[in-house]
Amino acid sequence: MVCGGFTCSKNALCALNVVYMLVGLLLIGVAAWGKGFGIVSSIHIIGGVIAVGVFLVLIAVLGLFGAATHHQVLLFIYMLVLSLVFIFQLAVSCSCLAVNTSQQEKFLSGTWMRMSNLTREELESTLDCCGLLNNTAQDLEQYNIDYASCKAKCKQSPNEKCQTCGQKMLKHADEALKILGGVGLFFSFTEILGVVLAFRYRNQKDPRANPSAFL
Repeated sequence: MVCGGFTCSKNALCALNVVYMLVGLLLIGVAAWGKGFGIVSSIHIIGGVIAVGVFLVLIAVLGLFGAATHHQVLLFIYMLVLSLVFIFQLAVSCSCLAVNTSQQEKFLSGTWMRMSNLTREELESTLDCCGLLNNTAQDLEQYNIDYASCKAKCKQSPNEKCQTCGQKMLKHADEALKILGGVGLFFSFTEILGVVLAFRYRNQKDPRANPSAFL
């Protein structure tokens, strides 16, 4: 293989974990920026993004420390965790790519019903829309309830009828899910690369160590 030496495997593993760390810090920064500018105010969304970012940073620190010290136990734990993350992320990415419009509507409806009134109002103001969907009788009933408390700018114009938030979200949801699934799928294969590099590096001997020692 191209990168078969001890030093090359070590440097490649360190570089990969530096990328993981940067991605994790980026997620934390984006969540903080969104909260600071009022783009996203839901503590659950902010907390979820920050948790993913912190998890990535912890994995990267574990991998960097294991690569720097050639620690067998840490490298094994790193391989195990990264393998589990790969399986989970691959499943989520494939699910994103396979979701159709009706499934998206069902998911949005369930999420909308679980939202607090404050979160709904903030979403309606941000997207300039009222209600979620009005396709069925049940949707129309909920839409009328939401429309009564809607504070979007479009409602203030007598000549303009507000679009539903579902229409606006579904307009770009398919594209967003494909991008999310594609990026997740690509990133999941970098995790397999990390497992392979850690496995090779873990089974190599440090040329500076005692030649008779088992590593």
